[in-house]
Amino acid sequence: MSELKEMYRKIVEDPFPSELTIRFGEQALVYRKRVWNIRDPETGEIIQRGLRYGENPDQPAALYELVNGNLVLGGCEFINPGNGLVSSITEEDMIQAGKHPGKTNLTDIDNALNILKFMTDRPAAAIMKHNNPSGVAYGETLAEAYDRANMADRIAAFGGALVVTRAMDRETAELVSKNYLEVVAAPDFEEGVIDILATRKNLRIIRISRIEDLKKYMDIPVVEFKSLMDGGIIAQQSQINRIRTKDDFQPARTVYKGKEYTIKRMPTEKEYEDMIFGWHVEQGVTSNSVIYVKDGVTVGIGTGEQDRVGVAEIAVFKAYTKYADALCFRRYGIGYKDFQLEVKEGKRDRAALDEIDEETKKAKGGLVGSVMVSDAFFPFRDGVDVGIKEGITGVVQPGGALRDFEVIEACNEANVTMVFTGQRLFKH
Repeated sequence: MSELKEMYRKIVEDPFPSELTIRFGEQALVYRKRVWNIRDPETGEIIQRGLRYGENPDQPAALYELVNGNLVLGGCEFINPGNGLVSSITEEDMIQAGKHPGKTNLTDIDNALNILKFMTDRPAAAIMKHNNPSGVAYGETLAEAYDRANMADRIAAFGGALVVTRAMDRETAELVSKNYLEVVAAPDFEEGVIDILATRKNLRIIRISRIEDLKKYMDIPVVEFKSLMDGGIIAQQSQINRIRTKDDFQPARTVYKGKEYTIKRMPTEKEYEDMIFGWHVEQGVTSNSVIYVKDGVTVGIGTGEQDRVGVAEIAVFKAYTKYADALCFRRYGIGYKDFQLEVKEGKRDRAALDEIDEETKKAKGGLVGSVMVSDAFFPFRDGVDVGIKEGITGVVQPGGALRDFEVIEACNEANVTMVFTGQRLFKH
């Protein structure tokens, strides 16, 4: 069995060149492979290495930073050299390498930054798992933001990557050190914080100073590449999220067979705040997706499903599951599944578990009063009906479906408000 564990510890030699050039006609972008001087886990010697490995331990991988070239296509100027975030991490920034980062560690940080670039106005935290958020939250303090993001899905946060928008303080670090995370990234770390975090010896602790300037990345496009199994490549311009304020939303309305359908109730200020927050989180979620948000924190996140009503239901199931787990953990100090097992073994009172179940059912997994966010239109009303049944008060979606009228009617029947974004957020 030891050899099975060993494959996750070793660093895979990569065959990729130190420099990479991509040409777009006469324009060229030059990239340099990022390597670090790290300590070899077997010999203890300082060696020069790039990424630990790719998505899996048997996949060599390399990280490249844009170092030269200015690309303009169709009148659109793409990001210039000198703006590196994850791709420009140095040895000094890699405060503790842990088991040495691999591809998934860095892409999780990158997608967290993709979400948090809209949330720099106050303390915020994003915890990522498998390139999707498990929890995202605002807070009055950084510690509150982290605690809310963690408790939004304490189960999935295990082994995740945490990125925060403020220098990490002692209070936050004490909370973080109680949990198992793979990565912690912040713009800086206050005095004494590294010592607290370093008690987790395998934790990667990374400074990304440009988080403080993250807002500027909202409007800078990059070229995205998708490699096909036949060796082909699809290139596209990255999406610019058009929603910044409540005025960027459109009241839901459509015309069907000559009749106009309009949403009856406009959002409250609180609903607008959650709509903006939710739409920004949605930018970092794999499609098809539906998420629920409330009071500046994610309540249920459904990702990567083939049908929209199905993913709406999955997000509800996850909300109930995470709500019960959070109740159990705060009340008894252990997770719901562990508590359930101890009840089965006769070590705990079943009445306590029944009480948690009843409270979760009564609160509908914390979904009452939440906003439902969908990255694409609802083709039928069955999707929003899932949320309405759980007590949502608002819906955000792109609009543009043939049956928008049906969805508007469903919301009006329940006094639920709905806005259109006029923009789809598919992420594959």
